[in-house]
Amino acid sequence: MLTDSKAFSGFSADDIPAAKRFYGETLGLRVDEERGMLHLRLAGDKDVLVYPKPDHRPATFTVLNFPVEDIEATVAALAGRGVRFEHYETTDEHGIHRAGGPLIAWFKDPAGNILSVLQQ
Repeated sequence: MLTDSKAFSGFSADDIPAAKRFYGETLGLRVDEERGMLHLRLAGDKDVLVYPKPDHRPATFTVLNFPVEDIEATVAALAGRGVRFEHYETTDEHGIHRAGGPLIAWFKDPAGNILSVLQQ
Protein backbone atom coordinates (compact mmCIF):
# COMPACT_ATOMS: atom_id res chain seq x y z
CA MET A 1 0.00 0.00 0.00
CA LEU A 2 2.80 2.49 0.83
CA THR A 3 5.45 1.04 -1.47
CA ASP A 4 5.50 4.08 -3.74
CA SER A 5 5.00 6.70 -1.04
CA LYS A 6 7.85 9.22 -0.86
CA ALA A 7 8.22 8.90 2.90
CA PHE A 8 10.28 11.37 4.88
CA SER A 9 11.40 11.76 8.46
CA GLY A 10 10.85 14.63 10.82
CA PHE A 11 11.48 15.86 14.33
CA SER A 12 10.48 18.85 16.43
CA ALA A 13 12.20 22.00 17.62
CA ASP A 14 11.07 24.70 20.00
CA ASP A 15 12.64 27.62 18.10
CA ILE A 16 12.33 27.44 14.31
CA PRO A 17 14.37 30.61 13.58
CA ALA A 18 17.26 29.26 15.70
CA ALA A 19 16.97 25.87 13.96
CA LYS A 20 16.99 27.57 10.55
CA ARG A 21 20.19 29.47 11.39
CA PHE A 22 21.87 26.35 12.78
CA TYR A 23 20.99 24.00 9.93
CA GLY A 24 21.45 26.61 7.20
CA GLU A 25 24.37 28.72 8.40
CA THR A 26 26.29 26.52 10.83
CA LEU A 27 25.86 23.16 9.09
CA GLY A 28 25.58 24.63 5.58
CA LEU A 29 22.47 22.70 4.55
CA ARG A 30 19.90 23.93 2.07
CA VAL A 31 16.91 24.91 4.20
CA ASP A 32 13.48 26.01 3.04
CA GLU A 33 10.85 27.43 5.36
CA GLU A 34 7.21 26.87 4.59
CA ARG A 35 4.23 27.50 6.87
CA GLY A 36 6.45 27.79 9.93
CA MET A 37 8.22 24.49 9.27
CA LEU A 38 11.68 23.78 7.91
CA HIS A 39 12.57 21.41 5.11
CA LEU A 40 16.18 20.29 5.31
CA ARG A 41 17.22 19.49 1.74
CA LEU A 42 19.73 16.67 2.00
CA ALA A 43 21.86 15.03 -0.67
CA GLY A 44 20.14 12.38 -2.77
CA ASP A 45 16.83 14.27 -2.83
CA LYS A 46 16.16 13.35 0.80
CA ASP A 47 14.26 15.84 2.89
CA VAL A 48 13.76 16.03 6.64
CA LEU A 49 10.98 18.07 8.21
CA VAL A 50 11.64 20.16 11.32
CA TYR A 51 8.35 21.27 12.82
CA PRO A 52 7.60 23.61 15.72
CA LYS A 53 6.43 22.16 18.99
CA PRO A 54 6.02 24.52 21.95
CA ASP A 55 6.34 21.72 24.53
CA HIS A 56 9.29 20.17 22.66
CA ARG A 57 11.45 17.66 24.46
CA PRO A 58 14.82 16.86 22.87
CA ALA A 59 15.20 13.39 21.45
CA THR A 60 17.32 11.09 23.60
CA PHE A 61 18.58 9.27 20.51
CA THR A 62 20.26 10.32 17.28
CA VAL A 63 17.67 11.85 14.94
CA LEU A 64 19.95 12.61 11.98
CA ASN A 65 23.27 11.08 10.86
CA PHE A 66 25.64 12.68 8.36
CA PRO A 67 28.09 10.22 6.73
CA VAL A 68 31.39 11.95 5.93
CA GLU A 69 34.62 10.97 4.21
CA ASP A 70 36.97 12.44 6.84
CA ILE A 71 35.53 12.65 10.34
CA GLU A 72 38.55 14.41 11.86
CA ALA A 73 38.40 17.21 9.28
CA THR A 74 34.61 17.49 9.57
CA VAL A 75 34.67 17.64 13.38
CA ALA A 76 37.40 20.30 13.25
CA ALA A 77 35.48 22.37 10.69
CA LEU A 78 32.20 22.17 12.62
CA ALA A 79 33.95 22.97 15.90
CA GLY A 80 35.37 26.03 14.16
CA ARG A 81 31.78 27.08 13.42
CA GLY A 82 30.83 26.77 17.09
CA VAL A 83 29.45 23.22 17.17
CA ARG A 84 30.11 21.57 20.52
CA PHE A 85 30.59 17.82 20.42
CA GLU A 86 29.36 15.50 23.13
CA HIS A 87 31.94 13.67 25.23
CA TYR A 88 31.41 10.19 26.60
CA GLU A 89 33.70 7.54 28.12
CA THR A 90 34.42 6.15 24.66
CA THR A 91 35.17 9.45 22.88
CA ASP A 92 38.52 11.14 22.43
CA GLU A 93 39.31 14.78 23.26
CA HIS A 94 37.53 15.90 20.07
CA GLY A 95 34.36 13.92 20.82
CA ILE A 96 35.02 11.12 18.31
CA HIS A 97 33.94 7.64 19.42
CA ARG A 98 36.75 5.18 18.69
CA ALA A 99 35.75 2.11 20.72
CA GLY A 100 34.41 -0.16 18.00
CA GLY A 101 31.96 0.36 15.20
CA PRO A 102 32.24 3.34 12.89
CA LEU A 103 34.06 6.48 13.94
CA ILE A 104 31.24 8.76 15.07
CA ALA A 105 30.84 12.10 16.85
CA TRP A 106 27.60 13.37 18.33
CA PHE A 107 26.43 16.95 18.74
CA LYS A 108 23.15 18.75 19.46
CA ASP A 109 21.04 21.23 17.55
CA PRO A 110 19.68 24.35 19.33
CA ALA A 111 16.61 22.35 20.46
CA GLY A 112 18.82 19.69 22.07
CA ASN A 113 18.17 17.00 19.46
CA ILE A 114 21.12 14.66 18.92
CA LEU A 115 22.84 14.58 15.51
CA SER A 116 26.00 12.83 14.38
CA VAL A 117 28.74 12.76 11.81
CA LEU A 118 30.17 9.34 11.08
CA GLN A 119 33.03 8.10 8.96
CA GLN A 120 31.86 6.27 5.84
